[in-house]
Amino acid sequence: MEPRNSQSRNTAPVIVLGSARSGTTLFYNMLLSAGGFAVYLAESNVFNLLAPRFGNLDRRANRERLLRVWLGSQLFRASGLDARKIEREILEQCHNAGDFLRIVMEAITRQQGMQRWAENSVEGNLHLPEIKRLIPNALIIHMIRDGRDVAMSLHRSTWVQVPWQKYISLEGAGIYWEWVVQRACRYGRQLGNDYLEVHFEDLISAPRETLETVGAFLDHELDYDRIRQIGYGSVSKPNTSFRSELRDKFNPIGRWKKGFSPSQLLRFESMVGPTLLEHGYALANDAQPPAMNWEMKTTRQVYRTLFESKLRLKNSSLVCRLRPLTATHIDAITQAEDHPPDVRTVDSPQSLGNSR
Repeated sequence: MEPRNSQSRNTAPVIVLGSARSGTTLFYNMLLSAGGFAVYLAESNVFNLLAPRFGNLDRRANRERLLRVWLGSQLFRASGLDARKIEREILEQCHNAGDFLRIVMEAITRQQGMQRWAENSVEGNLHLPEIKRLIPNALIIHMIRDGRDVAMSLHRSTWVQVPWQKYISLEGAGIYWEWVVQRACRYGRQLGNDYLEVHFEDLISAPRETLETVGAFLDHELDYDRIRQIGYGSVSKPNTSFRSELRDKFNPIGRWKKGFSPSQLLRFESMVGPTLLEHGYALANDAQPPAMNWEMKTTRQVYRTLFESKLRLKNSSLVCRLRPLTATHIDAITQAEDHPPDVRTVDSPQSLGNSR
């Protein structure tokens, strides 16, 4: 893939994606704090929630249904846009999910006098081919975090649900992390100069150097001192599922070393160890992952089959008919404790700006 010229690259939209609990919200907020990006303190949820539930947006009736729901939700209120203006633009110009996201974010960008926009939504990994097809000039940043720390966080929440227990197990959360990360890497690494993998641990332990690398990729200055000073969202208030942590003791790296029992760790690294190693995470038990027995292989396959089936079902027309999406449903999802977006506490970028 040929690299774009600098003029188009420094205004191209940026899509931040990664497994849940991988630091995507933190990194997204860092981009907004750097300046030049439109400030939208929410996850758009276009590809993972909105688009699958309203069918072909080339049909005006489907666009109208989408608008009725979206305009009544916190996701719209967080945009600070005029309802009549954005409704007219979407009805006249929107033909697919990419159009919807682009129209909304470009309107926010114009209104704020900014240079470009970025987007961050949970499970963006699962929709990367569609995102890139519909927004071909988008630059993709894939946040990757140690799957053991991700599992430590996910298994305390109900974000990844399985039918046989209230909370997913550590091993189940690890298999989910592997499944999501592998999907993005498999496609993203074909995108050449439009795709960058960033390790959460590097962002925390060496922020200046990591931001310099990302800034070169985006052709956008990411000044760490400015980012800390502005401090939108989780930059100044870490989003953590470990509520007992004090702000001055916040350390999100290596929690797994105290959270796993020896037997849990051995089993976990047997099941997802190769993927940990692939992404540069050393194993605790050996240089190579212990071999899986028949039961482990079966368990791993059951989880992966479940995740694939849930994704297909979520995108099916049957679900759209039987479970119509409402604004109340959107708000319940995006404001839940298990869901990370800052829209829970901020209605619009103007309200946040006025408080500083």
